[in-house]
Amino acid sequence: MQSFAREASSVDVAVRLREMREMRGISMRMLATKSGLSANALSMIERGKTSPSVSTLYKLAEALGVSITAFFGSQGDQKHVVFLKNDERTRVSFTRGIFEGLGGEKFSGRVEPFMLTLESGSSSGPHNVSHTGHEFVFCLRGKLEYQVERQIFQMEAGDSLLFASKLQHKWKNPSNQVTNALIIISGFEEGEKPHTTHWGKGE
Repeated sequence: MQSFAREASSVDVAVRLREMREMRGISMRMLATKSGLSANALSMIERGKTSPSVSTLYKLAEALGVSITAFFGSQGDQKHVVFLKNDERTRVSFTRGIFEGLGGEKFSGRVEPFMLTLESGSSSGPHNVSHTGHEFVFCLRGKLEYQVERQIFQMEAGDSLLFASKLQHKWKNPSNQVTNALIIISGFEEGEKPHTTHWGKGE
């Protein structure tokens, strides 16, 4: 799976964030206030001095009113059929991991597939999250701990998990090895941006 990540086209989060902010006429101070981040932390991200965590990316997406897939580049027209070759996938690096889009950013339907490459200790943050629709998780490699309400599922390569996304949930890589996971969010309500709520508000 790592070979796929190397072949994928990397997105410069700093440049893309600045473009989206300026396109909407939002000042750095205003975005910092809306996202709950400090102006200094936001400045560091925009100048490429630090890599944002997963929860930071989702805070910024929510504050900008976009899906996390907006960081993958210009979405353009939504299509009914999306075909991506391995080297056409875009990826966003975050603290301790890589987030790869699998076409949901270009698709007109209510499904958003993506793949995570998680280093040891990577997590969704300290807070539980929930949203409409359904969530399917498939562990491709390594180990992944998923908590849904009070149930904890210890996933290994080949294991899958399917649940109603309205249930409180969060995840982490509890092992000392890299984990790859495929996640598909579907059936969410029209107009909702499940990516902007999928990871917790905290770091």
